[in-house]
Amino acid sequence: MFSAPTYLKRRWFLRDCGLGLAGIAANSLLAREASATASSAIASGAPTSHFPAKAKRVIYMFQAGAPSHLELFDPKPELTKRDGKLPPPELLNGYRAAFIKPNSALLGAKYKFSKHGASGLDFSELLPHTAGLADDLCMIRSMQTDAVNHAPAQILMNTGSQQFGRPSFGAWTLYGLGSECEDLPGYVVLTSAKGTSGGASNYGCGFLPTSYGGVPFRSAGDPVLYLSNPRGIDAPAQRASLDTLNELNRLALGDAGDPEISARIDAYEMAYRLQTSAPVLMDLSQEPKHILEMYGIKDVKEASYARNCLLARRLIERGVRFVQLFHEAWDQHGNLTKAIKENCQNTDQASAALVKDLKQRGLLDDTLVVWGGEFGRTPMVQGGNDGRDHHNRCFTMWVAGGGFKKGHIHGETDELGFNVVKDAVHVHDLNATLLHQLGFDHEKLTYRFQGRDFRLTDVHGHVVQGVLA
Repeated sequence: MFSAPTYLKRRWFLRDCGLGLAGIAANSLLAREASATASSAIASGAPTSHFPAKAKRVIYMFQAGAPSHLELFDPKPELTKRDGKLPPPELLNGYRAAFIKPNSALLGAKYKFSKHGASGLDFSELLPHTAGLADDLCMIRSMQTDAVNHAPAQILMNTGSQQFGRPSFGAWTLYGLGSECEDLPGYVVLTSAKGTSGGASNYGCGFLPTSYGGVPFRSAGDPVLYLSNPRGIDAPAQRASLDTLNELNRLALGDAGDPEISARIDAYEMAYRLQTSAPVLMDLSQEPKHILEMYGIKDVKEASYARNCLLARRLIERGVRFVQLFHEAWDQHGNLTKAIKENCQNTDQASAALVKDLKQRGLLDDTLVVWGGEFGRTPMVQGGNDGRDHHNRCFTMWVAGGGFKKGHIHGETDELGFNVVKDAVHVHDLNATLLHQLGFDHEKLTYRFQGRDFRLTDVHGHVVQGVLA
């Protein structure tokens, strides 16, 4: 005896009971309203946060390629004195570099340092704008990581693992807090220069539902490909087409129960809403002249790191939970003197302007602003006499806002900038601390996958109380 497929039976039932598409549309609207209410509740921290949060959003300025702490944040006069000499043999026991031989000669810093602000934080002459933030920044000079090459180190920094397939920090944040914005993705990614070595794994959702992954926005044209309607398709026609597509997807969802189908429906609806919200977001001509000048933006349509920094502020103003900037230009194995100066000219003013802009708008206190790369650079020379290799034993990052101490230096490296000698902070420790400021116990923010409860900090990490106000 013939039996109709489940989805046909359901279609006949809806038709015969007089519900039709109107009933489905009404149910969709009610579901969206309920979802918005739930997102609002999640955003308040009540259902899922483990304790009151100091921050409710994140801007992560990821300087891919690994900036040299020795040229930017961690002055080492002794290293300069020993320029050209071999490092002490005992320093190299068990040391693994990416490319150079460990017994390469030492290389003194290429640029001068000076103290700034009431706090007296040290900054390189390459960073005059960031130096102006001395009393707002928490400088962590004792960062450590396990990886010695770019892709695994970037993925470790962003996902807590060197292996592909884990959720990113942004995805965990969105999973825990939800989004405050219906018209834009909750997690947006902006890239400049070369992007990243680790690729999409740096901002992916891993085994979390697809809706928690980062959405890359393009630097020019539509922020998302094919966002604009093709010729001959007006708004009513698109809406009708989308409604039909969503109906088919809902039938498939009811038949298969695959949550990825639900994520696909949400993605189509988000794209539809983006057609209105994205052009307004991306139009920087709305910004006052003095704001554009503060960021160093001369052409509002030209793709640049500075443009991405201003977009980051505009995104969080609209309720986006997590914005991540990737700028890969810092891999100076050679040509260090010239290249790092150019990198700073491209990023220093805009990075500082973003913090200043947030502060003057009253947004910095509850926003975590993070600046740093995947590891540091060696005190030993590479590339003749003008380059540095990868160095995972110590490097510097800074954090502003979000309840971190202001005008504070945490940790210390030895006189050559080779090893941490005080208050080491592993990648897992940093991520545990950032999650803590967002209201989460990093050991309890978990997701069960393949029979195991996973977390951002893997099975390591502790909150670094010394950096918290």
